[in-house]
Amino acid sequence: MTKCPECGGPGPCDDLFQTLLALDHSRREPWGPLHGVSVACFVYQHPSRLVSAPPFGWAILHAYLRDGRAGAERVVSGFRRANSHRRREGPATDVRGPSGPPPARFAVTVAEVAGDGTFPADGFPDRVREWAAATIEAWTARPE
Repeated sequence: MTKCPECGGPGPCDDLFQTLLALDHSRREPWGPLHGVSVACFVYQHPSRLVSAPPFGWAILHAYLRDGRAGAERVVSGFRRANSHRRREGPATDVRGPSGPPPARFAVTVAEVAGDGTFPADGFPDRVREWAAATIEAWTARPE
């Protein structure tokens, strides 16, 4: 099995992520409501995608770990309202994502969340919580 050069986990991460996105976009429980958290985890663990990643993903991860799904939904809703075409200014926030070189590996990756590759519903929110925690931990535990 080959290791992913970005997250250090077992690949193929892109294939797993596409499977997860299909489940997310179904809007079914438990995947759909955690779409923002899942995307943020994946993007922060795959730095080649950070170029286009808005920093509010970082806020989503923190809100999810602090307040669960409701916290993540509040952040997503707030940014969605602030980004409306009816508003002239962007979101009012001081959210900044992590900076500096990305971590070389993460304790939990999309492969662990996928389980057998199908992202089983049973325990999915717990695995996503572990993924979010591992993502934040790896970015914040690095020496500057």
